[in-house]
Amino acid sequence: MTSSTAPDASVASGPHKYATGRQYEIRRADALAVVTELAAGLRLYSRGGVQLTETYGDAEISPGAAGITLAPWANRVEDGIWYLNGKKQQLDITEVSRNNASHGLLRNSAYNLVDESQYSVTLEATVFPQHGYPFLVRHRVQYLLTEDLGLEVRQTLINDSAVPAPFVLGAHPYLRLGDADVENLVLTVAAESRLVADARLIPRSSEPVSGDSDFRAGQRVGDLDIDVALTDLTFDGGAARHTLSAADGRSVSLWQDEACGYVHVFVTTELPGRSKAVAIEPMTGPANAFNSGDGLRWLPADGSFTMTWGIDAVLDGAG
Repeated sequence: MTSSTAPDASVASGPHKYATGRQYEIRRADALAVVTELAAGLRLYSRGGVQLTETYGDAEISPGAAGITLAPWANRVEDGIWYLNGKKQQLDITEVSRNNASHGLLRNSAYNLVDESQYSVTLEATVFPQHGYPFLVRHRVQYLLTEDLGLEVRQTLINDSAVPAPFVLGAHPYLRLGDADVENLVLTVAAESRLVADARLIPRSSEPVSGDSDFRAGQRVGDLDIDVALTDLTFDGGAARHTLSAADGRSVSLWQDEACGYVHVFVTTELPGRSKAVAIEPMTGPANAFNSGDGLRWLPADGSFTMTWGIDAVLDGAG
């Protein structure tokens, strides 16, 4: 494992300063992952030069939250307000257009190096007690290239407080399949229910998937314009798997373990340089869990909790 000077060979070699801080590059055979100091983000995962996640330039922070990890909550808290033992907690509003607190407290934080080896890197950042979240917790993220050249990500929250701390963990990767036309890819997601959200993307109810939220049999990406949380996932061997596939049999998949009972699917035309982009976001709970209690967990004092997810691919018949 070495510090990277570039996310791929297309970026010129030589000294660089990166908007996302130090770049950690790990390689195994033809697999490459680049992880950023900022937000412990996944800047790139590729196999044999085939890009399997969206990336961005050296002078940019991740557009559309591409690849960042999320703690101590994922997605949104309505109005940035929740209640702790009857006392109002006010978080900073970070999604001004919808008046929500979005994507946790570490999106703009540097993560420190904890451990590195040939095929893995582990980073960690601390959330200190503050207005809206009076707890002391650490978020530790390990990226590992496995023997089959897949990418495995372990996100662990550690509570250093003297009292239980509420949390939802998540991540925000965007998948792609090299230079394949994303609009002609088929998206399959193993979910039975969707959360029905209002205009501010705050869930208000749930219902069985149907129409453009039913991905069980696959839907063409070009037909989609969606920003939805799904649950009641189908787990096989302890993992739920969501896949972008091409007509030639190639595919890229995100899998998540049973600690992650929710997945958010975001298909957007707003990622720079892409006609469409597909975010598949594993989460332990949905938006506004601090108020609804759905998927919300309370971590005991001195306790820890880990969620695991990953990305793998089938390329020219070789997974």
